[in-house]
Amino acid sequence: MNWLTRHPVYTRLTRTHAWCVYETLTRVKWNRLAATITFSSFLALFPLVTVGAAVTAALLSERQSQELQKRLTAQVPGLHLGSFTDNAGTVGLIAGALLLLTGINWVGQLRECLRAVWELEEDPGNVVLLKLKDAAVLLGLGAVALVSFGCSAFATAAVDWVVKHTGVGGGVLLTVAGFCAAVLADFLMMLYVLSRLPGVHPDRRNLAVAALIGAVGFEVLKIVLSSYLRGVAAKSMYGAFGTPVALLLWISFTAKLTLACAAWTATRSAPKGRGELREQPPSARGRRTT
Repeated sequence: MNWLTRHPVYTRLTRTHAWCVYETLTRVKWNRLAATITFSSFLALFPLVTVGAAVTAALLSERQSQELQKRLTAQVPGLHLGSFTDNAGTVGLIAGALLLLTGINWVGQLRECLRAVWELEEDPGNVVLLKLKDAAVLLGLGAVALVSFGCSAFATAAVDWVVKHTGVGGGVLLTVAGFCAAVLADFLMMLYVLSRLPGVHPDRRNLAVAALIGAVGFEVLKIVLSSYLRGVAAKSMYGAFGTPVALLLWISFTAKLTLACAAWTATRSAPKGRGELREQPPSARGRRTT
């Protein structure tokens, strides 16, 4: 295979940023990291939804709560939130605290996996302070999610208003606008996840490109998994396993997509004239936040 490594096409390929990202993912054993994120995310999903439903029921009106429920259901294929919101009032203070702790632990797992992509050591410091930091990150993640959902709802409503008042056929326009609004919402979310969670300051251009790749990829995954649920998982022959398997697949692919985007921000392209990526210390690839 030495002839292949000397081929000019192969040489140019190994100088691309995408190839360097692949090498980074291979070096950090990203399949193991994705498995860790998938397991912890699946365990934390329902407790986080329960806490979110309780907070929503306490702060929002019934109409606003139903609208948010509809948008969250659209974000997670196969997840129906009616039973969570209907019983949100039964979540007590102690139960809510325990459920919130599950979410905080999930943030910690996700943070360490993203730091592993940057080849950084585990975040040092006092355990209690780290938990408080993870709680703040979780609250920030929720705030960013609300802002992104608001942007998506505003964009969709604006297009609907234009279609209604101009008489233009809105079928394709609404579909495209809905997709673009969802990509914008996911873009804001990815910016937060890729920078704040691992505690680094990546190159802004790489961060923007990675967030855009993640946002578009996330929407494509939702479309594919929704089609799977309608065509395969909903069949009676799969019984009760269809939806959980679909959720696991969705979480697994999302975890791998997130790790790939993190590697895009953490990797420097190979220098011109070199076919291999030089080892770069974390400080050379990005700046860590304090």
